[in-house]
Amino acid sequence: MPSPIHHHEVHECTERLRTALKDNGITLPSLGVDLPGFAGSYAVPLVALGNCNTATARKLADALRRAAAR
Repeated sequence: MPSPIHHHEVHECTERLRTALKDNGITLPSLGVDLPGFAGSYAVPLVALGNCNTATARKLADALRRAAAR
């Protein structure tokens, strides 16, 4: 069984991701905490990346490629 993740940790992780994306000129409008992930006895809180348009998807792919090349 995975170690429990507290709600503040998933919120902190989401904000760190939001900031890192912003630093690369990327905004995922639907980025947030997946609230249904807190349900159930073995709940694993998830970060919901949401939807984005193709321009944002390209920016994200380019940023990941640059980071992987380092």
